[in-house]
Amino acid sequence: MENLTFEEAIAYTEALLSRSDLDDSQLESEIATLIKTANGARGFFVYFLTSEWADTPNSGVIKALQSVPNAIAELLVKNLAMSTAMAIIHQRTENIELAQGSDRVAKRTALLIKKVDLAEVREIALQMQKSANTNAGEYISFFKKWGYDAEQKQAIASVLTQTLAHV
Repeated sequence: MENLTFEEAIAYTEALLSRSDLDDSQLESEIATLIKTANGARGFFVYFLTSEWADTPNSGVIKALQSVPNAIAELLVKNLAMSTAMAIIHQRTENIELAQGSDRVAKRTALLIKKVDLAEVREIALQMQKSANTNAGEYISFFKKWGYDAEQKQAIASVLTQTLAHV
């Protein structure tokens, strides 16, 4: 697992989640092993958050994510921020289908954040929210890197506020 590429991690996640012979504890073990690496965690979330699995994540998935909080906390928060910002871009270009897809990923990510209920995720979400509101702090370079404007940062701060209110 340690040498998986990002693309291989996506394919592995798809194959893993399509298996019907795994119980929750086996699924938990497989996912926990996968997401211990950066490529594994990124690949897992890319596939998972765009699949129907994320609409009702089972206990095996939640426990796996909770088992490696430091590996997934920032990814979850960044996924929520990025999908929220992308929905705005797609709305501006009037690409309703892509906007709906980004909104769906944002909703799924917010649900996952609530379900994993980790202090590490809350801490990073609060830092990002502060950066979005003040244009300073820990995540200002993240916003600059992706070129997020005032409307996108306000939407990110808002979704983080809503998500944290339920955690």
